[in-house]
Amino acid sequence: MLLRKILSIFEHKLSTQKQVKMYYLNIPDIETQRVSFYLAVEEYAARFLKEDPIFFFWQVEPSVIIGRNQDLCSEVNVDYCHEHGIGIYRRKSGGGCVYADKGNVMLAYITGKGNVMLAYSNYVNLVLSTLKRMSIQACSTGRNDIVVDGCKVSGTAFYHLPERNIVHGTLLYDTDMQNMMNSITPAKEKLVSKGVKSVRSRIGLLKDYTNLSIEEIKDNFRTLLCNKTINLGGEDLRKVKEIEKSYITENFVSKQTSKWNVVRKGRVNGCGNLEVFIQVKHGNIERVELSGDYFQLKDSVGDLTDSMRGAQFTIESLKSVFMKYPPENYIRGLKGKDMIEILFD
Repeated sequence: MLLRKILSIFEHKLSTQKQVKMYYLNIPDIETQRVSFYLAVEEYAARFLKEDPIFFFWQVEPSVIIGRNQDLCSEVNVDYCHEHGIGIYRRKSGGGCVYADKGNVMLAYITGKGNVMLAYSNYVNLVLSTLKRMSIQACSTGRNDIVVDGCKVSGTAFYHLPERNIVHGTLLYDTDMQNMMNSITPAKEKLVSKGVKSVRSRIGLLKDYTNLSIEEIKDNFRTLLCNKTINLGGEDLRKVKEIEKSYITENFVSKQTSKWNVVRKGRVNGCGNLEVFIQVKHGNIERVELSGDYFQLKDSVGDLTDSMRGAQFTIESLKSVFMKYPPENYIRGLKGKDMIEILFD
C-alpha cells in the first residue's frame, strides 16, 4: 500500500510539473557487448560519475540475466541456453530472471537522490509518463511490472550502492518469445500468484500497441528524458572492463550453494519467492543463506543472516532475533512473521 501511494504521488507530480531532464550516458560506437559489460557501465557510472541523474539504454544478443539472489539451475534451462547460443549472466540487483535480445531494450537509471525506494518509484513513473507521451497506455502493477492491457511489457530491479542507486529494467518490443519461454523456468508459485498459467500468457510486446519502431521508441526516450550528454572515453572504458571482471567469474554466475541440512521455501506477497538454506548443528544455527527473486534494500543482507547465526533453531529464538533485526529493513516486503511461517510451517 505504501509503495502504491508513493507511485501515485509521483505520477501526480509528473502530470502537473515539467519533467526533470537527465544526463544521457553515451557509450562509444563499438560493436554490441555482452550483458556483463553494460552492467559494469551502470556500476561505473554509479561509483565514479558525479552527474545526476543519469540515464541510458542498451541492447544485447540473446541472453538470460538472473537476479543477485537466485539459484541458477532453478531459474534457467541451462542446456537449452547452451544449445541455442544464449548467454547466461547474473546481475547484482535483486528480482527475477529475464531474457533479453535485440528485440528488447534495457533501460538504466542512476541517481543519488533519495533512498532506493524513492529512486525506484521515480524511475517507474518516468518510464510510464514517457510511454504515455507516445500514446502507449501503460501502468504499474505488482512488485515491479509495467503492463499494457494487462500484459507485462517491462520488469524492474534495483541495486543500492553507498550514496547512489541503480534502477534498471526491460522494455519488451519484439522479443523472441520462443527463446524466452524455453530459456527461463519460473517457479509455479510465481505464475499462480499472478493469476496466469504460463510465461507467454502474461507477456506483452510493445510492437502490438504502437506503430513506432524500436529505434523511434529509443529516440523518444532519449529526447523526452535527457537534455545533456556524458561521453565515455578510453580511460572510462578501461575502468568499466575492470569492474566487468566481477560479473563474469564462474563463482559469481553459478553461485553454487553448499550442503545444508535445513532448506525451506515459500512465497510472500509483496516480497516474492524466498528460499532459506540453514546449517544447523546441535540445535543451533551455524550458517544461513537466502535465495530468491526478492529486492534488497541494502547492498547486503549479511547483517540479517549473520543475526541468525548462533541462535537456536526454534520459533521463540528466531522471533527474538527478528525483533532486533527486522527483515523488512533488508528485504522489501518481508516481515519477521513471514520468515517464521516459511521456516516452521
